Amino acid sequence: MTVDWIRAALDDTGKTRSGLARALGRSPSAVTDLLNGRRRLRADEIAIAAAYLGVEPPRLVGGGRAPPTRATVPLVGYVGAGAVAHFYADGQGPFDEVAAPDAASAKTVAVQIRGHSLGALFDNWLVFYDDVREPPGDDLAGRMCVCGLADGRVLIKALKRSHIEGLWTLLSNAEPPIYDVALDWAAQVREMRPR
Repeated sequence: MTVDWIRAALDDTGKTRSGLARALGRSPSAVTDLLNGRRRLRADEIAIAAAYLGVEPPRLVGGGRAPPTRATVPLVGYVGAGAVAHFYADGQGPFDEVAAPDAASAKTVAVQIRGHSLGALFDNWLVFYDDVREPPGDDLAGRMCVCGLADGRVLIKALKRSHIEGLWTLLSNAEPPIYDVALDWAAQVREMRPR
């Protein structure tokens, strides 16, 4: 992700690099490294930087306008405390509709984060996904996914292959890893954005 939006916001607002460093809990040299491309901005730092600068944070994945052929997608559930997703029962509705991400398909859906399951700054953000894999393949390793566990839970985690055949380790910035779990399905997160 480019940090041009940070550079532009610093210029536009007159806020300082040292103030941004304090907000991020980093040294001023870390902010210099960030702006010079020698360091990457972590996902949890995006919301902190946007709040300090008083600007709308960029979309984490994707970007731009939603295509006119698919202006909205259904909101199928929410992610609550402990990163457990609660889905509306089949056949109930009407579902809420939210603005579609770029390249939304007929399969694209969203869940809404409620609470601090992905970190305090992501409350009320939307998470979009579409390509559900049953079961997930190795191409999803290292990717942030919405994933359905064999025990019925649905979580948003980064996937890593377990050392046990057929199982996965689920990683998060805000919670300890969940080791050696069976996944029924997983879908890569296509975009996250504030609601």
